[in-house]
Amino acid sequence: MFRKKLLLLVLPALAACTRPATPFKRVLGPSVYFPAPGDNWLRRRPTTEGFDSARLAEAVAFAQTQETTQMTPNFSTQEEIFGKLLGPMPTSRAATNGLILHHGYIVAEWGDTQRPDPTYSAAKSFLSTILGISIDRGLIKNIHDPVANYIKDGGYDSEHNRQITWEHHARQTSEWEGELWGKNADFVGHEAFGKGERKPRALQAPGTYYEYNDVRINRLALSLLRVWKKPLPEVLKKEVMDPIGATNTWKWVPYPNAVATVNGKQMPSVSGGTRWGGGLIINARDEARFGYLMLRQGRWGRRQIVSPGWVKQATTRGPVGPDYGYLWWLNTEQKAWPDAPATSFAALGAGQNTIWVDPEHDLVIVWRWHNGSPNELIKRVLVALKPQP
Repeated sequence: MFRKKLLLLVLPALAACTRPATPFKRVLGPSVYFPAPGDNWLRRRPTTEGFDSARLAEAVAFAQTQETTQMTPNFSTQEEIFGKLLGPMPTSRAATNGLILHHGYIVAEWGDTQRPDPTYSAAKSFLSTILGISIDRGLIKNIHDPVANYIKDGGYDSEHNRQITWEHHARQTSEWEGELWGKNADFVGHEAFGKGERKPRALQAPGTYYEYNDVRINRLALSLLRVWKKPLPEVLKKEVMDPIGATNTWKWVPYPNAVATVNGKQMPSVSGGTRWGGGLIINARDEARFGYLMLRQGRWGRRQIVSPGWVKQATTRGPVGPDYGYLWWLNTEQKAWPDAPATSFAALGAGQNTIWVDPEHDLVIVWRWHNGSPNELIKRVLVALKPQP
């Protein structure tokens, strides 16, 4: 039920735009632009980047009118929607804001894009990248390996949980059974899960059934903590955020009770969202850098941060469930964004928080705190982008 509600909130089917997509001819080599750290991010006039400036301005003006009605400015409905909090929540957030990148240059920006705010389930795509780096480094030999081969904390001891692979976690088909940080993976109970509560059902074999489930993603995060033997915010900072020039304003806030013993040390384990408080708190500009990293196939300048092979795997649809890769939303079959190319993909979070990546047009759009209709902005931006020669 929650998955259906999420799709209705963030992936509405809308009428197709009449303008056909024009493939962008990717420019490879040293001429590709990567923004310098901090605020040293080059802007270009929309016309320089092939946009009709008036139409792009209309697209931005539209975005500014689409303030979210799901999440109140003071997060007062958080527990009503998601259930009893485990971690802290801010007392306020920014209004709707975002930016548009073309060839890595900023061509449009609106609202307070430098204010760090909760990004909800967009954090799952950051977890996906940490998983990819874990495989690239050989910390995990194969994504099809059972997690039980690596993790011996009791979480994968049962006959059912022993079957779960890293890929099952990444595709949200793990069907992991158990309780973590005071929340049960069955999502049963209104007090614990709010409007997201579910009815009891029989567990399916791992890999055969898709369910959007934050308890199971939090279990993945704990397992990655044990693989790295260090808190995941430290991993993300060193391996991803510092190399791509992100600010120091982001933070990944754990629940106070989410503490694991690793090599005799107490370490916080982070969540894959802000459903029960905490989570990844980050600004739109840093999210745009992360989206641009994925657009550039995991490369930033001369450094390959995560392998192109992983980016391809992570954005390939699985055999079960909706258009979903490894914790990335896709546009392959069900056409969540009917006016966008089938190759586009996104990190999505409640509220709504969107990092949309379009390799065909060399675009990244970050749009935060909007009303859940990203296609309405996407189609306006693509209409504004003149066909490339």
